[in-house]
Amino acid sequence: MSGGALRVIQPGLHTTVQDLGRIGFQNQGIPVSGALDAIALRAANVVVGNRQDTAGLEIAVMGPVLEVEAESVRVAVAGLGSRLTVAAADGSARDILPLQSVRLVRGDRVRVTAASGSSVAYLAVEGGLALTSVMGSLATYVRGGFGGFEGRALAAGDRLPLVSEAVEARSEVCLPDFELAPASEARIILGPQDDYFTPDAIKTLVGTSYTVSREADRMGIRLEGALLEHSKGYNIVSDGIAPGSIQVPGSRLPIILLADRQTAGGYPKIATIISADLAAAGRLLPGSTLRFRIVTVAEAQVARRRQEDEMAGLVARLVAVRPDGPDLDRLYDSNLVSGVIDAERPEMGATATGSLAR
Repeated sequence: MSGGALRVIQPGLHTTVQDLGRIGFQNQGIPVSGALDAIALRAANVVVGNRQDTAGLEIAVMGPVLEVEAESVRVAVAGLGSRLTVAAADGSARDILPLQSVRLVRGDRVRVTAASGSSVAYLAVEGGLALTSVMGSLATYVRGGFGGFEGRALAAGDRLPLVSEAVEARSEVCLPDFELAPASEARIILGPQDDYFTPDAIKTLVGTSYTVSREADRMGIRLEGALLEHSKGYNIVSDGIAPGSIQVPGSRLPIILLADRQTAGGYPKIATIISADLAAAGRLLPGSTLRFRIVTVAEAQVARRRQEDEMAGLVARLVAVRPDGPDLDRLYDSNLVSGVIDAERPEMGATATGSLAR
């Protein structure tokens, strides 16, 4: 394979190529797949100058080590607690903060520290990866063995081809004050089979907290907590499964269905997480707690429009990074802190809002 590439020295625990998903094939039994946290992937792409739907690397738990086999490449990582450690060809080393771009040159090695506060992190590469799309997408569906890089997670020795052999030298940028925390609450719309549950089950769903079990992956998240009682049994005629569906099998415990979910299922679905909250739900780690809150379809539509408005404005929020660090003047003008607490007089609550105190 000719041209520039990133060579995989260490693959990490589970690193796959993902974009925003394979749309329009669920009627043929093909899952959408794509990023568990589409918001983080989109933000990382903005930082390196890509379209927001450009494919990048989704990194779970432990990140990869990659070596640059190109004249130059620009990358950025997104994910709560993630960072890049660059070991340059000249022997120097440096750490790069999340949502900050960096230009690497041939021979540089970069270690991606996966998000410590989230289930996934994302590495975006300027120009993207020169891979062949499958059904219009580069998303990897490992269970089906297609998409991404050979339909599988990365392995040591893989060579990820780059669209660009070189990138121009320019000022690097960062995206400050961008929220990528896992969900503590998820807004839901009841149904489509909420009538298969008792009224008490609905009250239980929204009145208690659930804990993410160890059975959590790209397909879905099994929750632990209060049992939900069925009123008509737990089998239905199989029907389509929307992203964020909360199905309840015979165990009476809810399962949130995510990116690699099956396209149809025969368990009743008590509710569906709204699209604006799906990315934050995809960040949940085992042991995390989650509550649900019922909203209307109209409220869900407003939330999604607000989220898309925020994503559309990300380029305007980029801050130039100086050789000795970010542009502090512009950072000070950003809404980095919404308030501070007086330690000696906590009863006073938040005593300052807006910009970071100088």
